[in-house]
Amino acid sequence: MTSSTIKKEKNQPSYCPVNSYNEWSPLEEVIVGRLENARFPANHISVHATIPKSLSKLLYFLGSQRFPKFLIEQANKELAEFIHILESEGIRVRRPDVIDFGRTFKTPYWKSKGLCSACPRDGLLVLGDEIIETPMAWRSRYFELHAYQKLLIEYFKKGAKWTSAPKPKLTDDLYDKRYSIPVEGEPLRYVITESEPVFDAADFIRCGKDIFVTRSNVTNELGIQWLERHVGDKFNIHRVEVKCRQPMHIDSTIMPLAPGKLLINPDYIEVTKIPKLFKSWDILVAPKPDIVSGGFLNTNASMCSLWINMNLLMLDEQRVIVEKNQETMIRFLKEHGFKPIPCSFMNYAPFGGAFHCATLDIFRRGTLESYFG
Repeated sequence: MTSSTIKKEKNQPSYCPVNSYNEWSPLEEVIVGRLENARFPANHISVHATIPKSLSKLLYFLGSQRFPKFLIEQANKELAEFIHILESEGIRVRRPDVIDFGRTFKTPYWKSKGLCSACPRDGLLVLGDEIIETPMAWRSRYFELHAYQKLLIEYFKKGAKWTSAPKPKLTDDLYDKRYSIPVEGEPLRYVITESEPVFDAADFIRCGKDIFVTRSNVTNELGIQWLERHVGDKFNIHRVEVKCRQPMHIDSTIMPLAPGKLLINPDYIEVTKIPKLFKSWDILVAPKPDIVSGGFLNTNASMCSLWINMNLLMLDEQRVIVEKNQETMIRFLKEHGFKPIPCSFMNYAPFGGAFHCATLDIFRRGTLESYFG
């Protein structure tokens, strides 16, 4: 072995496999979630605060039970179509490991079963060349990131930064037992307290140097402050005021589609409350979601808001993957210069999301930029 070879091996790799600063630069590598061994969310107040009331009642009977096989099979067919589209568009797809979410685990304070690995964007936040494990507020998700560990180790060995936020205790002090969903006209309140930092990565949306966040039923102010101090001067974090009564995850409230184009949900945010940084951008008010008869994208069955029609995945500044049955959204995107790629995905909704939730973009071309003057 020559001295030059030894020197090269000791140095950090010149190429980093993790690089993503926004939601629209050309996508080259992405993690897509899995549904194997998926279970219903636990019957816990932190869950009841975030899901539709019709489903909340079902959790008293179905909490932590395994999803029926036929539901997983239907959703997996659509997931396979989604992966095929991504690969056909030249994108490398990575998958988490299959793990057993039915095993009961416990800490010194509580015990639970797991959930699933359907939504990698909740537990992992990519900021440039760094992947941050987030301190999620649902007990059933405490060990969810074990499914991604082999991938994280691989990325770390190849030069990525790998950080874990402080692991929360998730004791009863974190949850407000007196919580009730605020009605229209009442000030927003949250099921989680400020006893320790918690946040889901999906409550943050990235626009280069500027990151936007909503406080929610899974992200508290301490969690936002932890990330602010962690990133320092490299990024600016801006809080977004929303009017959703059950806030959880920003990507059905606002979605930056390309530089200068912001998609917003008129039911969840007032135009006057959009951060002033976006004043020079085109504000695209999303059309109402199409209600699909049958399936699970309807008012009684989805674990998500119907506004997951906004839960799009940008492959670049024009190509965008959108639910095939959301014809109004498809027409809307075409009218604004985008190139929609339709994909059936409504049977994925019971597992927690759509295209944005079901993915974690690992590598997008480009560098850190400021898009606001």
